[in-house]
Amino acid sequence: MNFPECFFVTGTDTGVGKTVICALLAAGLDASYWKPVQSGSEEGLDSDLVAFWAGLATERIMPGTYTLRDPLSPHLAAERMGIRIDPGSMHIPVTKGPLIIEGAGGIMVPLNDETLLIDWVKSLSLPVLVVAPNRLGVINHALLTISVLRLYRLEIMGIILNGRPCIDHVQAIEHFGRAPVLAQVRPMSDMNPAQLKSKFREYFE
Repeated sequence: MNFPECFFVTGTDTGVGKTVICALLAAGLDASYWKPVQSGSEEGLDSDLVAFWAGLATERIMPGTYTLRDPLSPHLAAERMGIRIDPGSMHIPVTKGPLIIEGAGGIMVPLNDETLLIDWVKSLSLPVLVVAPNRLGVINHALLTISVLRLYRLEIMGIILNGRPCIDHVQAIEHFGRAPVLAQVRPMSDMNPAQLKSKFREYFE
């Protein structure tokens, strides 16, 4: 598969494995990584996980614009810190080679009291990759996410299902969503650069 030089990764919800998939793609594409809004920083940073799992050098991890302490929706986490997220301050960094941008939670999370994440993504004019957990309920959640992306006229690269494979989920999402399921990524017991590069070749080459 040919991946674009820069794309946005969203999920059907929070905790669906976006960061794992970003690490897999970063290792396989030899890409840089940027998460502009990080909630729940007290529990650790997703950028640190991606750097460790994918073996990315420090210069390949782009600094986040907003690092928020509490594991809440970005607008609430920012409010608790006495700040307001300004989407106009989040500019795509210049990198050598591909850049993967990871969102916070799902595509419809609020950034502030006026702006949803999807509003900011729309301004980027980037293709969107959807990560969904391969479990009961994924068909509904994937189709809802696909629908709102189309409503905003955003380009959908495809869907990656994360978890135990289920062909029924693939068939339903592709049939009703009219979007390709690019891979079903099985759980990985060992997350390291060599393993991720090998898995990338297995799924995408």
